[in-house]
Amino acid sequence: MIDKKLLEKDFDSVASLLAQKGVETTKLNDIKQQIEFAKEKRKLMEQTQAQQKQLSAQFGAYKKEGKDITPLQEQISTLKQTKQTLEDEVKDIESKLQEILMGIPNIPDPSVPYGKDEDENVVIETIGEKPTFSFEPKEHWALGEQSGQIDFARGVKLAKSRFSALNGTLAKLERALINYFLDFNTQRGFSEWYVPFMANSNTLRGTGQLPKFEDDLFKIEGEDLYLIPTAEVQLTNLYNDEIIAKDELPLLLTSYTPCFRKEAGSAGRDTRGIIRQHQFDKVELVAITAQDQSQEIFEKMVNTASELLTSLGLPHQKVQLCTGDLGFSASTTIDLEVWLPGQNKYREISSISNTREFQSRRAKIRYKDGKKNILCHTLNGSSLAVGRTIVAIMENYQKEDGTIEIPEVLKRYI
Repeated sequence: MIDKKLLEKDFDSVASLLAQKGVETTKLNDIKQQIEFAKEKRKLMEQTQAQQKQLSAQFGAYKKEGKDITPLQEQISTLKQTKQTLEDEVKDIESKLQEILMGIPNIPDPSVPYGKDEDENVVIETIGEKPTFSFEPKEHWALGEQSGQIDFARGVKLAKSRFSALNGTLAKLERALINYFLDFNTQRGFSEWYVPFMANSNTLRGTGQLPKFEDDLFKIEGEDLYLIPTAEVQLTNLYNDEIIAKDELPLLLTSYTPCFRKEAGSAGRDTRGIIRQHQFDKVELVAITAQDQSQEIFEKMVNTASELLTSLGLPHQKVQLCTGDLGFSASTTIDLEVWLPGQNKYREISSISNTREFQSRRAKIRYKDGKKNILCHTLNGSSLAVGRTIVAIMENYQKEDGTIEIPEVLKRYI
């Protein structure tokens, strides 16, 4: 959640930045109105309190002098009631403002380039050589159907569309990648966790999935539980409402989980293959840092995911997202896009974000620096999406007969 004090101090500047992330003018005007209402009520409270203080002083003097205090008692009583009414009104306004702000995205970092959408993102580095083929490379779904190792029909039969079933070498590859990713990350200082695959509403509010993205979550009927959309939710909220000693920071965490998303609003996108599924496996990186550490850790996380792709021999590029393409909680994001020769394009396989104190303000994650409690910075990123890595291996390592070569680093896992 963005800092309410920032809005009160310099509303126009913050509103301008929020507009770059697509926040509508009507929503911004509503926020401004609530802030102005609260200011007016607080001013009236101060005036009422001053009058009450003045009359209380008179009350003491009148009583000492033996004067009639009945009129003053009535006035003081009326002022008390007025003050209480104003306090209740301010609480209502603050509550409404809090509710609005829970649905407002993070402010983009000053370093983020301005842009309206993904077409204005900036490629900052290209890594690895694209493979060359003596034949026309196929897309992963054609390779999967040819080998029979991606079974789309049975996935639909078992669940519904956007589910699939893997078998044979591809099923083993799924498991191998999870183990390899976790080993790779722990060797670089990330502590491995195994976490629940369900989260309660408080946890999801902490990282920003609720209330904004409830339509994209699978809810457990009759329970305050949802299937998680990413391990970021769980890893970040391990420290929900906690105060961490500064010398314990940064906390570097990694975990494997399946992820569940309704993919609301993605109708017609990636309907073929396993690029966009309702259920997919992912290994996540999360960091909780002091405020002066987060940029260094952000770069470490980007490099960790990039080095992981390089170790698999997968060409990719780093892309700085523009303001209009930033995610809800992100202050700055670098995507890693892997080359898919079958599709003849780069596709996102990892997204590394620094949310600054946006999530920690919601989740009350703080660190103690001397006597002060300071909001942590939280960061998250895919390392990597397993299904999309399978897609990339299939398309980059395919042979003319449709078989797939296994990257050298994975052979001991299979």
